Amino acid sequence: MKRLLGLCVLLLAMPAGALERVVSLAPALNELMLELGAGEQLVGVLGTQDRPAALAALPSVGEYGQLEIETLLSLKPQLVLLWPDSIGAAQRQQLRQLGLQLYEVQPHSLDELASQVEALGQRVGRAERGQQLAQEFRQQLALLRQRYQRQPPLRVFYQVWDNPLYSIGGQQIISDALRVCGAENLFGELTLAAPQINLETVLARDPEVILTSEPQLLAAWQAWPQLQAVKRGQVWSIPDRGLERPSLQMLKATERLCELLQSAH
Repeated sequence: MKRLLGLCVLLLAMPAGALERVVSLAPALNELMLELGAGEQLVGVLGTQDRPAALAALPSVGEYGQLEIETLLSLKPQLVLLWPDSIGAAQRQQLRQLGLQLYEVQPHSLDELASQVEALGQRVGRAERGQQLAQEFRQQLALLRQRYQRQPPLRVFYQVWDNPLYSIGGQQIISDALRVCGAENLFGELTLAAPQINLETVLARDPEVILTSEPQLLAAWQAWPQLQAVKRGQVWSIPDRGLERPSLQMLKATERLCELLQSAH
């Protein structure tokens, strides 16, 4: 009886039209649902790691790249939230054929992230909250752009991994975070989200700053003392891993990046 009463209270607290059963297939989307105040609408998430404490008890529907479709179906979701690479194309098509409603989120810029927060809020019955969050996000983003603009922009090589050497392309949202901070992606002309890069090209383009996604990648760059970034001691790991997780917390992560890059010369 207590459980039934608790469920009734929960349903009454939900906005009209809110979807009561949502499955999220990406950590950033988990965070967006919580930021929208819609965490109680989640009935399952992908993976057992990188979860906020509020979602610790939710069932897992598989791991990254290995969705357990039977488990997902057992949760009877009204909406499945996914990132483009959360699952493969074949499984995505299978979910559509099963009649599941899918909603894909992939912001390429911080402005797009704000817009998609609004759209997601509308989709899950949290339109007013989504609009409020997006407005606040845009206001803070405008202040960061104004505070950290730099001409000419810093030329930054962003290293995702070392063997093989991977970076980020110009349509990846981290490239936009760099622009907000008065910098430019050394490989911004590339369209792939995570292109493989030739070391000789990095040496030829001679970045002023090298950022690595992992601290253990830093030391190897000392083998190339001719690089401006190495000469100036501007080979750094990113100050906040939230930079790689596009939810609203990315604004704070971008601010920390801007503070770091401001010290470059």
